[in-house]
Amino acid sequence: MGEQNAVPQALPPDAHLMQLGMGMFQAQAIFVAAKLGIPDLLAAGARTTADLAEATGSHESSLFRILRTLASLGAFTEVGDRTFANTPVTEILRSDSPRSMRDMILWMSEAPHWAIYSRMIDSVRTGKPIWEDVHGEPVFPYLFETDKPLGDVFNRAMTSFSQVTIPAIIASYDFSNAATIADIAGGYGHLLAAVLQEYPSANGVLFDLPHVLDGAPAMLESKGVADRVTMVGGSFLEEIPVVADIYMLKHIIHDWYDDTNQMILGNIRSSMPDDAKVLIIDAVVPAGDEPHFSKILDLEMLISPGGMERTAAEFERLLAASGFRLSRLIPTPSPVSIVEAVRA
Repeated sequence: MGEQNAVPQALPPDAHLMQLGMGMFQAQAIFVAAKLGIPDLLAAGARTTADLAEATGSHESSLFRILRTLASLGAFTEVGDRTFANTPVTEILRSDSPRSMRDMILWMSEAPHWAIYSRMIDSVRTGKPIWEDVHGEPVFPYLFETDKPLGDVFNRAMTSFSQVTIPAIIASYDFSNAATIADIAGGYGHLLAAVLQEYPSANGVLFDLPHVLDGAPAMLESKGVADRVTMVGGSFLEEIPVVADIYMLKHIIHDWYDDTNQMILGNIRSSMPDDAKVLIIDAVVPAGDEPHFSKILDLEMLISPGGMERTAAEFERLLAASGFRLSRLIPTPSPVSIVEAVRA
């Protein structure tokens, strides 16, 4: 068997433990590279750290140490003496990549967000998110009212993640029998616009808070679907006065615990036709110790908004308590699945 086919050996327990315990250095190193725009500077080819330091106003030796560490982890590659190039990992860290994850990396490690990670133990002790304790108010008012620049980073991060999940959703679900498709708390309507582009005979309803909807028309116009979308402003905790064949909830249910979600789902149920469907689009946590993105994301839900990622059984219980029945669980070629529900 050739060397290239050799099976990687598991780390010794002590090395594995140290890698886990020192993960903050890896996260901050890739954040520094993203913040400085290093992948963009390497778009045309390899450059020395002296060139990169001059271009970014950085200390050359310190920047070299960051890039050397990242190269050892597969992000960047050292192709010569203190000379680095992009790898497939850092190609999608470029700001101009169609699949760019730069904004997601920035969101995860910007200082106000980073500040809450050291308080995770408090969330474990209390069962409550720590964001409000650290910043004086819950995460969403903080992002959209108090620190709007950080809120913009968050919005861009969610949009970049949608570039991965939206094509997977459309490839995995047949919307052809729906005349009206509603996107509940759909932001500017990126998912709804993509679905309507794929299904030109359908119309859409975009429901969100009025100040959020202010940013939607330009995006919907740019996608050529504005004339097929009705915008409805309101709070999903009060009323959802929308009649549709399909109701989409993308990355909404995981932000809340079951009591709040029962209110949201109940408000949909009050308006929906008997034969309508609800699509909960979130990660589904696999059983056992199988590695999965959802298990890491679940810790973000614990400490920030105060929600959770759910297993299939937990979705089934939530739906049953809200007057629904889980009809199908549809995986997609992305980190999210589609939980389809109908009236019980």
